[in-house]
Amino acid sequence: MNVLIIGSGGREDALGQKIAESSLSPSLFFLPGNGGTGRYGTNIPGSVMDITGTIAACREHSIDYVVVAPDDPLAAGMVDALKGAGIPAFGPDRRAARIESSKSFAKDLMHKYSIPTASYEVFTDSASAIEYASAQDYPLVIKADGLALGKGVIIAESRKEAEDAIRSMMDDDAFGDAGRKIVIEEFLTGPEVTVLSFTDGKTIVPMVSSMDHKRALDGDEGLNTGGMGVIAPNPFFTDSIAAECMDRIFLPTIRAMEMEGCPFSGCLYFGLMLTPDGPKVIEYNSRFGDPEAEAILPLLDSDLLQIMQSVTDGRLADADVKWKKLSSCCVVAASGGYPGKYEKGKEISVGDIWDSRLFIAGAAEKNGKLATSGGRVLSVCSLAKSLPEAIDKAYRAMEHIHFDGMFYRKDIGKRALEALNGV
Repeated sequence: MNVLIIGSGGREDALGQKIAESSLSPSLFFLPGNGGTGRYGTNIPGSVMDITGTIAACREHSIDYVVVAPDDPLAAGMVDALKGAGIPAFGPDRRAARIESSKSFAKDLMHKYSIPTASYEVFTDSASAIEYASAQDYPLVIKADGLALGKGVIIAESRKEAEDAIRSMMDDDAFGDAGRKIVIEEFLTGPEVTVLSFTDGKTIVPMVSSMDHKRALDGDEGLNTGGMGVIAPNPFFTDSIAAECMDRIFLPTIRAMEMEGCPFSGCLYFGLMLTPDGPKVIEYNSRFGDPEAEAILPLLDSDLLQIMQSVTDGRLADADVKWKKLSSCCVVAASGGYPGKYEKGKEISVGDIWDSRLFIAGAAEKNGKLATSGGRVLSVCSLAKSLPEAIDKAYRAMEHIHFDGMFYRKDIGKRALEALNGV
């Protein structure tokens, strides 16, 4: 069985590692892949946004099944085109992917179907947005409506910051077309939780909960990034909260999408805030998170490829989805300067990282060796019987990885440990 994974980051490396374990003995291909994915299969040159080229590559390599991992090709209709060409694919079609690609669509959906979320308004001109923002309490959250590489959200602490954010998005095209429409919403407080889920549009199976760390520096300082580390499971996500989320958020979202005529099939990501008023949705994503996938997939004790096929075939209710009773810690190593400007081409040295998993992201082969090619370069994931052990193992492994300018947060999991210790 020939399987193609579309994408080039650490998430795609993690998907490749897990799918390679399948009892179906798949031959793996990656488009375009990275310097690490070649460990599991064949990298195919190409662009994730080239739909025609991707279909041609599928035919050339006799691909039987495709996993579309990034958000942009999902929003562009990659799954629609693949299915139209007779190639089964994991991921939502274009209409369902709007739950991530249009924040206004997601907010309107939640409002219509009474799914708890922050109060909000949608704007298509800066003058109206600024007038509205001037009358609100602060902090205030300003979001570009479309996809903006995870950078289209600004928390404004004052009217001046809100006005600057609105003008930057809407008048100065800071995020291009993604910021032509914006969503302004109230600022929520409480612990954040990420819950990825498998769903075929009718059945939903949540994965292990997790806690991401978005800020670049220790103590949640610095700029927002794509994610600097993850722990799983999230200690704030108790059994009672999980049951509440299933009843008030997870199932209602799946039913709402079906009622709107765009049932969601694939991996649906719930970004949640556990507020004093109960769990509320911060955001949806239409795919596996990155680096959440690197922390969660190693905990899966079932065959990922078979689960994905059951999703594609509408048979998720019959799937066997089991999880290891372990904790996970993933720490990301980044290039100096990230998420701003950074240098590339730095040689990477990886020593003995014991039984931890190494995931390659922004790295490419250079003269037979790995060299940096992106901001988030790689990550290490460690599993253990307890979260403190998993964190310790991950950081001990990270000590054996080096490249010029490398940095990583030293406090991944600190908030989770405080929660476990009742601090």
